[in-house]
Amino acid sequence: MERLRVMACDHLNLARGKYMAISKADSGVTRMSQGVFAVTYNRDLLPAPGSLMLEGLADMELRWDPKCIRDSWVPDEKIVVGEFHSTDGGPLSQCGRSALKRAISDWETMGQSPKIGIELEAYAFVYDENGDLQPFETPGSFVYGTGPHNDPIGFTDGIWAAAQVSGFPLELITTEYDESQFEFVLTFGDALEAVDNVFLFKQLAREVALEYDVVLTFMPKPVAERGGNGVHVNFSFADAMGENSIMNGTGGGPENMTDLSKGCVAGLIKHHQALAGILAPSVGSFERLQPASMSGYWQNWGGDHRSVTTRVSSEGGKKARIEHRMADASANPYTTTAAVLQAARLGVVNGYDLPLMETGDGFEEVSSKVGVGANLGEALNHLEADTALSEAISQGLIDNHVFIKRAEIEEVAACESAEAKRDYYIHYI
Repeated sequence: MERLRVMACDHLNLARGKYMAISKADSGVTRMSQGVFAVTYNRDLLPAPGSLMLEGLADMELRWDPKCIRDSWVPDEKIVVGEFHSTDGGPLSQCGRSALKRAISDWETMGQSPKIGIELEAYAFVYDENGDLQPFETPGSFVYGTGPHNDPIGFTDGIWAAAQVSGFPLELITTEYDESQFEFVLTFGDALEAVDNVFLFKQLAREVALEYDVVLTFMPKPVAERGGNGVHVNFSFADAMGENSIMNGTGGGPENMTDLSKGCVAGLIKHHQALAGILAPSVGSFERLQPASMSGYWQNWGGDHRSVTTRVSSEGGKKARIEHRMADASANPYTTTAAVLQAARLGVVNGYDLPLMETGDGFEEVSSKVGVGANLGEALNHLEADTALSEAISQGLIDNHVFIKRAEIEEVAACESAEAKRDYYIHYI
C-alpha cells in the first residue's frame, strides 16, 4: 500500500512530518501544533516567541505543492517537502523555507536568480560491544579516498544507490581528512530545489546508514581530537539572459569579479559575526570554529584559498561561484542559505566597501583581526545586535531561534561529560 511522507524542516533542523494516505496527496495541507517551535533537543517545552506555548499550543498548517511530490528512497512511498503556515494561510515567520523563498524573491526583484550548491561533511559512528558509540574504524582511509579501505562495509554505496533510485542529483561521495569522515556533494541548481534536495538527502543518508548499523552524524565536532564537519554554501546568480553574473568574461577568481560579486562578499564580511549566530547554532559549533582550522572563523575573504571564510572560486563561466565556509549542519539549511543570500544582498544594496583580501596563510599568519564570538552565547549577542540582517532574514525566526538556543546552552552545560554533550546532539544532527 503506497503512502505519502510529508516533511518540513523546523528550527532545530529536524525533519518534522507525517505519513499520510496517498489519497491525501492532492490536498496539499495537514495540521500540527505550533508548539513544535517551543521544543529543544532535550524535549523541554519552552515559551519561545512564536510557539504559542502559553496560548494553548494551537495549530499551524504544513503546506506542500502536490506537483512537487517525488519518489522516496523507501519502497511504496512518495515524499514531499512543505513549509509551515499559520492557520489563516500566511507563511509562518519562524519557517526557514519561507525565509529562503523571501530571500530568493528579494534577489529576483533585482533581476538575479540565485543558484546554490551545498557540500556536507559527516562522521560515521558504530556501537561497540558495550553499547557505546565509537567512531567507525577505517584505518586505511585517507582524504579523497575511495574503495573498501575507506568504507569497509559499503554503507556509502548504499547511500549512492538509494539516491539514484529516488532521483537525487548526488554528484560525489569521498572521504574527508580524518578517519571515519565523509563528504557528500549534490549538484548545483536553483536555490529552493537545491536546498530541498539537501534537506531530504541528509535524511536519506542517515536512514540508509542506520540499515548498516551506522550512526551518521553531521554535527560540527563529534570527535574532539579530529577535524570538524562543515556545510559549505556555494552560490552564484543567473541574470535575465541566464548568464552567470558574478564574473566578467569567462574567467574566475578575484580579478574577474563583477560589482555584484564584490558587493556580495562585502556583505558577508560586514555581517560575519552575526552570521555565526545563525549558521553555527550549537554549542559544539564553536569547538569547530577556531583559528587555523579552515572553518570560517575569520572575517576574511580570498581567491582559491581554503583558509578564508568567503572563497571566490577560480573557476569561471557557468561554474563561477562564491563559497561561504562557516556553516554547519546543526543549522536549518533553508535558514542557512537565506542568511547567506541576505547578507550578500545587503552588501550590494547598501554599497558596502570590500576590504582587502586575506594575505596570510591562515595557519601561522592571518591579516584579518576579527573572528567569530568565542562561543554560541557571544554569537547570539552579535546576531541580536545586527538588526539589519535579522530583519532581512525574518525577525520572528530570529527571535524564536535566539530564545531556544539560549536555553540549549544551559541544557548542554548541565551535561556531565564530553560524551553526554555529544549524545545531546548526535541522534538528531
